[in-house]
Amino acid sequence: MTGTAVCPDPPTPECDEPRVGAPARAGRREWLGLAVLALPTILIGLDGTVLHLAAPVLSTDLAPSSSQLLWIIDVYGFVVAGLLVTMGTVGDRIGRRRLLMIGAAGFLVASVLAAFATSPELLIAARALLGLAGATLMPSTLSLLSNMFRDPGQRQLAIAIWMTNFMIGGMAGPLIGGVLLEHFWWGSVFLIGVPPLIVLLVAAPILLPEFRNVRAGRIDLVSVALSTGAIVLVVYAIKETAEDGFHSGGVGIAVVGVFLGWVFGRRQLGLAEPLIDLRLFRRATFSASLGAQMFGLYVLAAMGFLTVQYFQLVLGMSPLQAGLWMLPTMVAGIIGTLGAPWVVRHLRPGTAMTLGFVAAVPGLVLMAMTGRMPMVVGLAIASLGIQVVLALTYDVVVSSAPPEQAGVASGMGETGTELGIALGIAIAGSLVAAVYRAGIPVGAPESARDTLGGAIAAAERLPGPVAQQLLEVARDAYTNGIQLAAVMCAAIVVLLGVATATLVRTD
Repeated sequence: MTGTAVCPDPPTPECDEPRVGAPARAGRREWLGLAVLALPTILIGLDGTVLHLAAPVLSTDLAPSSSQLLWIIDVYGFVVAGLLVTMGTVGDRIGRRRLLMIGAAGFLVASVLAAFATSPELLIAARALLGLAGATLMPSTLSLLSNMFRDPGQRQLAIAIWMTNFMIGGMAGPLIGGVLLEHFWWGSVFLIGVPPLIVLLVAAPILLPEFRNVRAGRIDLVSVALSTGAIVLVVYAIKETAEDGFHSGGVGIAVVGVFLGWVFGRRQLGLAEPLIDLRLFRRATFSASLGAQMFGLYVLAAMGFLTVQYFQLVLGMSPLQAGLWMLPTMVAGIIGTLGAPWVVRHLRPGTAMTLGFVAAVPGLVLMAMTGRMPMVVGLAIASLGIQVVLALTYDVVVSSAPPEQAGVASGMGETGTELGIALGIAIAGSLVAAVYRAGIPVGAPESARDTLGGAIAAAERLPGPVAQQLLEVARDAYTNGIQLAAVMCAAIVVLLGVATATLVRTD
């Protein structure tokens, strides 16, 4: 993702010469190659939604603590966020098709390990390996796509198709995952990606060209370690505080994480080839757009995750039923994504982004009422508004950076995407866990005090009236947590609307 000279592998002598005339139009092979590149993007969309569906089931089987459950869901995103820019540089050096195939093979192996994990610790480790492999997929697919489609019109269409595949994966996830969880064990959801990954590994050498950057910068491993360590330690401190309350250990971990982040920032300013060029943040449009992207996804990820849990744990839906009730949100998101180009033809990007956030606020307020229909309708409204914003932020983030730093800017955009999703689930999940724990009576079984899934399991071993009372208290406590999370997300969206209105300036 870094650097500017992109050449086929092996590079030709003329590859760095200025191109003369109109760019070559993509042919049949490139469009078939786009279909191959769609496979990992659909897979990533699938992976997020099916895991949310599987969380209540695997909670019963593996009995993870609330902190472990959040790590199972989040560790993938944190590893990806810490390594995306690094993997973009690796792809520049060794070849983007080669990195894509290495990542696909690693993702396949890690998926099988996750499917057959026998403890929360093993599943967390497998999810971390999935994150390591997943960090190679996004930079590789987008870089290959940009080089395969040189004609601007074709490239815009190809990128639109590429982006839509995430939503297609997100829509298919609840249906496929729900059916699997109705008939098989929770680990089956991790095996969904095995067939398409096999197809990718077979078809990639045939349909995808190889590209590498002959002037790629070196990989600063110290920066990689500092950025990943800062993210993981701070989030770990948040999770532990939600589970055990404020204590010296959690505060100490947070301080170390913040210190590592400070050292990382200082190091980037002194490097000739930084992992992240922090000077880009001096540009108000860049900073505001990146923040809108990251925290917009924070809100959608947080409320999407909590809604699926609410449907299953509070309303008693099956995984398939919960997945079906999530479809309106996916459809609304696709409408928002596809409608954004029409909106921006009539409004400036900053104005369109502000209106998207404004439109999302009523949906989040509606979700704070809880109940099946308020949650379904509210999340669909929020998704429609925020997806309009997200469809615009990527282009604004890249175009607001200097041309020679477009690759770095796109890598930072991808990092913000993954980090926003992971933080949304982690922080909102920790908030709900803390509210839930505060609402459970001291005399309740210990497992019931940890998670709602634990309360449901404990109720099965108690006499009827006592079990019913425990379930009512537990579900009320969990619902209170979701209501607070929805109000906080609405406040975040209001702030994002103000920021985009005042800071995003585009010609």
